[in-house]
Order: sequence, then C-alpha cells, then structure tokens
Amino acid sequence: MQRGTISIHLVEEALVEARARDVRVEALLAAAGIDPALLREAEARVPATQYAALWLGLAQALDCEFFAMDSHPMRPGSFTLMCRSAHGAPTVGQGLRRALRFIGLILDDFEARLSLEGERAAITLDEHGPPRRAFTYCTFWLIVYGLTCWLAGRRIPLRAASFRCPEPAYTDDYRTLFTHDLHFGRSRTRLEFDAAVLDLPVKRSEAELKSFLRKAPANILVKYRSNDSLTVRVRQSLRRQPPTEWPDFDTLAAGLHMSASTLRRRLDGEGESYQSIKDSLRRDLAVQCLARGDASVAEIAARLGFSEPSSFHRAFKKWTGLQPREYRRRHNLRAPLSVSA
Repeated sequence: MQRGTISIHLVEEALVEARARDVRVEALLAAAGIDPALLREAEARVPATQYAALWLGLAQALDCEFFAMDSHPMRPGSFTLMCRSAHGAPTVGQGLRRALRFIGLILDDFEARLSLEGERAAITLDEHGPPRRAFTYCTFWLIVYGLTCWLAGRRIPLRAASFRCPEPAYTDDYRTLFTHDLHFGRSRTRLEFDAAVLDLPVKRSEAELKSFLRKAPANILVKYRSNDSLTVRVRQSLRRQPPTEWPDFDTLAAGLHMSASTLRRRLDGEGESYQSIKDSLRRDLAVQCLARGDASVAEIAARLGFSEPSSFHRAFKKWTGLQPREYRRRHNLRAPLSVSA
C-alpha cells in the first residue's frame, strides 16, 4: 500500500461536495496527514494511504462512502455489506452481479448493469440528466472494480473505459488506476473487460475478507492499478532494484526482449519515455521517503541515485513545485535533517 501516490487533483475532487456542505475540510485534511497548503501546488502528490485516510474521514463527516455524489448517501458500512454479499458467490460473475444489485439499492441517481457482448463483458451505468464529473464515475469504478479484482484474486485487465462527461483537465491518475484506453464525451459510461473473467471461481476465506475490508480503501487504490501497458512493465522492472542500479536504455530493452528502437517507439506510442518513467518513479519514491521521515534529504537523494543533494532539490521542485524540506515541513513530519539537507 506504500507503493503509490495520488495527485492533489484527486484530493481536490474528493472535497467538492464537502465544501458545498460547509464541512471543515482543513481539519479532515490535517487528520489524514495532508497539509491544506498542498492544494495550491498543482504538481503535488500524496501517499495513497493519506488519500485513503481522507476518504474515510469524509465518509464519516458526510455520512456517505461515495463522497456525497448521489442524492442518496452510501452510508458508512455499505461497502462492507456489499463485499459480504459478493463474497459468498461461487464465481466472479455472480459476485459482481450481487455487488451491482446491492449498490443499485443504495444509490438513486444511476444504476449499473452487467452485459455480455461476444468475448467482452461490460458494466454500463444507466443514468438520467446531465453527465456527472469524471471523478464520480471513477469512484464508482474504484469501488466495484476493486472488489471484482479481489474476488478474482488478481488484477482484471480492462479493455476500455468510456465516459459521458467531457474530458477533465487531469486524467493521468485515471489512466494509471484503470486503463490508458479512456474515451470521453460518449453516449454511455461503461467499463469493458474479457468475459472469461466472469467464470473464474471465488476462492476467498473469511479471514481474507476481513483483511481486505480492514485495508480498504487504500488497497483498492494501489493493488489493482493498470498493468496492461509497457510503461507499467518498465516501472515494475525498475521497482525490483534500487535506483542506483537502474539499467541504461539498451540494457533495459534487452531485459524486455526487444530492440532499443522497438522499446522507444512503443513507449512513445504511450506518450512516455524512459526518462519520464524514471522521473515519475523517483518522484513517488521521494514522496514516500519524505512522508516516512526516517532519513535526511541528503540520504534520500543518495538512495534515489542523485549525485548530490542539490540535483535532487531541483528535480523535486520541478516535480511537485516544492523543495523537499518544505514538502516535509508542510506534512508536519519529524525526521532527521543533515546539515547538507
């Protein structure tokens, strides 16, 4: 659960309905370990565990686990009951149908239905009125998709995701959480995946269910992220070794059993480069290290493969808009700082 970070854009989206109801969001942010000042930094990111803590705090404050984005609240405890309803199903398909029926009894503004279309299955949201925010749809997918992956015991590759709403200004995390194949401004909001998944047996014990519920929602934020792209394969390869030992581009390509030109072309097709992947991974690792507070900034810089702390300072400022020490201070974390930090 410590492997991922969440954009500050999603933090802002989570607070929209709370602000409209005059909830003291600054107190909730502080309780989750998120400095409200980070909301002014467009490139800031927070550990997924802090975002999960904010989600739980908002659920209590709003009396709704769905960020008060439906005319009927999804009262605290609903997710647990939905999971218990699905847990006893013999197959993933039957469990998913139970979950969709359950959540359909709770939410009033739209209803999800599961359909089979040849070798693909689709979850379609039927709704009335104008389109919702992309964040609303993605939160629904997180809840339902996270449970479905857990029932299957593995991540379910998504083939496409379509939204009725216009494309928002920020979609990077949505692509990471679900799939790079996102489409906006469509007639229906739907999620597509291989139909064969529905026949997988559910082999989850009561102890596993309790563990899943105890760790939610942080586990569904990071455990089942999209891994159907070459970008994710490269990130996974790099995660298996310290940054100081990351390979050069030719060595990486050989390890992935392709030529350097093929790797470069395919990454370019996904809008990425080897340097951008390394930068985003170093950024996530830096945020986690600073939040954990068990090392000086100079030590973190060395761990991440920077030749000197000043280079790390410049890179972190570019990634997040803040200096490392300022980021740590805003999180009110106590950690040893060396003179060179």
